[in-house]
Amino acid sequence: MQVQPYLFFDGRCEEAIEFYRGAVGAEVTMLMRFKDAPEQPGGGEGCMPPGAENKVMHASLRIGDAMVLASDGRCTGQPSFQGFALSLTASNEAEAGRLFAALEKGGQVQVPLGKTFFSPSFGMLADRFGVPWMIYVVP
Repeated sequence: MQVQPYLFFDGRCEEAIEFYRGAVGAEVTMLMRFKDAPEQPGGGEGCMPPGAENKVMHASLRIGDAMVLASDGRCTGQPSFQGFALSLTASNEAEAGRLFAALEKGGQVQVPLGKTFFSPSFGMLADRFGVPWMIYVVP
């Protein structure tokens, strides 16, 4: 069994995917657009929001050994990421610094990257999409 985070970017998923490719080396293993979904019985549009045919219905991203799932969801333009954080374990302080710097571009630092009693390098931020991240090195 696996638990995989599923992030809804409400219209900015493709932009987020490109950002994560550069920032954390995300690899897209699958991407489906709303226009790729089969037609619904009775000719209805199903779950496709109006005008969203080219938006991302579902994507799978490999980040390190983990899978993160993503979508544009209902394409409301109102993404909301609350009550969780994605946690990245860096192999050393240099990698933690590189990851933190890449993810903080256009985002907001909540806890600057630094030494703590439990890690030689730990920090928290929300990236430019509002997704919360914790980056740390295991001592």
